[in-house]
Amino acid sequence: MDDSTERAHAVVSKVTWRLVPLLFLCYIIAYVDRINVGFAGLQLQAAFHVDEKKYSGIYWLGSGMFFIGYFIFEVPSNLILHRIGARLWIARIMVVWGFVSSAMLFIKTPVDFYVLRFLLGAAEAGFFPGVILFLTYWFRERDRARTVALFATAGTLAGVFNSPIAGSLLGLDGVCGWAGWQWLFLLEGLPAVLIGFVVLAVLPDKPQQVRWLSPAEKEWLGAELARDQAAPQAASPHRLREVFTSGRVWLLCLLYFLLNVSGYGYEMWMPQIIKGFSKLNDFQVGLVNAIPYLVAAVCMVLAGRHSDRTGERRWHVALAAFAGAAGFVASALAGSWSPMLALAALAVAFAGIKAMIGPFWALATASLSGTAAAGGIAWINSVGNLGGSAGSATVGYVKEATGGYAGALVALGAALLVLGCLALTLRVYQAPGDTQTREN
Repeated sequence: MDDSTERAHAVVSKVTWRLVPLLFLCYIIAYVDRINVGFAGLQLQAAFHVDEKKYSGIYWLGSGMFFIGYFIFEVPSNLILHRIGARLWIARIMVVWGFVSSAMLFIKTPVDFYVLRFLLGAAEAGFFPGVILFLTYWFRERDRARTVALFATAGTLAGVFNSPIAGSLLGLDGVCGWAGWQWLFLLEGLPAVLIGFVVLAVLPDKPQQVRWLSPAEKEWLGAELARDQAAPQAASPHRLREVFTSGRVWLLCLLYFLLNVSGYGYEMWMPQIIKGFSKLNDFQVGLVNAIPYLVAAVCMVLAGRHSDRTGERRWHVALAAFAGAAGFVASALAGSWSPMLALAALAVAFAGIKAMIGPFWALATASLSGTAAAGGIAWINSVGNLGGSAGSATVGYVKEATGGYAGALVALGAALLVLGCLALTLRVYQAPGDTQTREN
């Protein structure tokens, strides 16, 4: 290992250990507050006093309203973060969404449910793309798949830890006159408020502001990041208005949309799907639901590391998508006669979905520079996250139309199949002065 490689490894490791653990914790909390509606949904039918058919429509509309609020406020939120800094803006996002999440305990009607889910999406808008943008201030393009995977693994581990916890909180039904779902929203919303103040106190905005990097390390990192900024092809967007006319950006939006159709279609309904084919109680559903998240967490990190080591992005996205599609179809076929096999296939499907995230965002951030990075990352994420609403609605509609979940799982698999094929149409380019092929 030569001196330059040793320095790169030392600086990247130092930055990773200083920043990623806190961001990791923040994303765990964000993801819990985003998906705990899946567990609350096990009891909300009784709270709304409606039959199963009517509740199915209420649930998928309410769960999907999160993504509408997210879409509307995503780009403005990221532009503000780019202007005033990540520390202040991420702290603001966390405190507000924590209060909104806890306020979900007061819902009494479907309209209350719709409004607060919309407000939760509006409050959280800008967090994920804000962190992705923040990472581009600190990490070279060649290190981002692994770094994004490490950060985004928090979403999968949130499912591992939250599944049994949420199942247990539902067991508080009747304590102090509150339903289990009310305790769930209250106790899982408050940590965001507390950690928001921690972010305000300790998160640095830029490498130049910290004391734990030496002047030589800051100079090296600045030069490397500047080199990355010069690497994208001339056709890549540099200004905000170019984002909305770039065919490459719109293709990335479509890829992320399809990823979220399958991902959130899975997560918003999975507790109910598992209960449907297993007949387990709420706590047991929570334990079983944790298994695919654990498998996905491992696959996500491995895929991100391998993508960075090889410099390859497209095939990492495409092959993971094809594996996920096969898992969904296999689960649909096995669900009626082998619940254990169906669960194993779902774990494969979810692992495929999550394994795409690191390579995808490394590919996307390499396609943007200048002001376009702030708006472009947010635009890809906001349009893509509309797939969450579409995925939740697709599962609800197909389940209602067919009387089961098999058709819905096939539909989610079809979305991944299309995603994989489209990913392979992305162009490959050689960055100036780079010895490693980059994909775009």
